Amino acid sequence: MLSKFVRTDNDIATAVLRLVLGVIFFAHGAQKMLGWFGGYGFTGTMGFFTGIMHIPAILAFLAIAAEFFGGLGLIFGFLTRIAAFGILANMIVAIAMVHGQFGFFMNWTGAQKGEGYEYHLLVLAAAVLLIIRGAGAASVDRLLSSPAKQSAQLQTA
Repeated sequence: MLSKFVRTDNDIATAVLRLVLGVIFFAHGAQKMLGWFGGYGFTGTMGFFTGIMHIPAILAFLAIAAEFFGGLGLIFGFLTRIAAFGILANMIVAIAMVHGQFGFFMNWTGAQKGEGYEYHLLVLAAAVLLIIRGAGAASVDRLLSSPAKQSAQLQTA
């Protein structure tokens, strides 16, 4: 069963996309989880999500975890499909609950009250690609799904 989640090729382009998306989401997750990079940390973020945005606590926790642990998973290429799915779900909720009301475009000029969802669509596309293709080169998933590993499993079976 695990082999379906870690199966991947040795594609460098996929690895570059995975790493960039991982770094971006680790940074966002570290703001929310640890208070790094000017964030409010876990308690502050949970308070904002549940108190101001009225997001149920379990969903707020899952959003923080998806960004932080999903970002780490993507950086290392470990359980990439699961990490990408968590980020995909997070972005769908962000569009539906927050950014959809502000239209397509980001607020580059400060002329609107909030940020649009164009960034989120890019993230959705990247996450879908990673769910379909896997982690690519230089990943834990690649090590777990390597031909040598698979042939060793067949010999012991």
